[in-house]
Amino acid sequence: MSGTKYVDSEGFLYTAPVREQGNIYKPNNKMMEDELSEKAVRDVHTKEIDLVNRDPKHLNDDVVKIDFEDVIAEPEGTHSFDGIWKASFTTFTVTKYWFYRLLSAIFGIPMALIWGIYFAILSFLHIWAVVPCIRSYLIEIQCISRVYSICIHTFCDPLFEAIGKMFSSIRFTVRKEI
Repeated sequence: MSGTKYVDSEGFLYTAPVREQGNIYKPNNKMMEDELSEKAVRDVHTKEIDLVNRDPKHLNDDVVKIDFEDVIAEPEGTHSFDGIWKASFTTFTVTKYWFYRLLSAIFGIPMALIWGIYFAILSFLHIWAVVPCIRSYLIEIQCISRVYSICIHTFCDPLFEAIGKMFSSIRFTVRKEI
């Protein structure tokens, strides 16, 4: 699998997957393209999926890149047999790889469904509840702020101005006596 390199909207450089038969959304061979164009089915909610670079926005760069050396290390002077060390490395790597694949196969689609529902609810609440409440609050607080401003200017400004005039006639002088 190799593809042409291109830059996405975020500025990250990655290669587009190129397969002989194309992928399910944009087929390369003419026969598949004709079959799909005959059906005239177009799903606007799906987009071309990059099967090579599955983290184009680098969400998990600092989180889940765990290798054998990050977990298991033998300090100088305390080494196991070379064969045991190699077998441990292979066991760790293969187990991590296949167990992740097994968990993804079992829980991937249900978790995608749960997260899709969660973000749909979150979007719905944000659009239909949060933003209107904030806008309503800002409109209402504008009226209250005008009343508050009038009260401050009416009652507090004269009081503080009078206190300021009383204390403005007080003079301090500092003398240094030797």
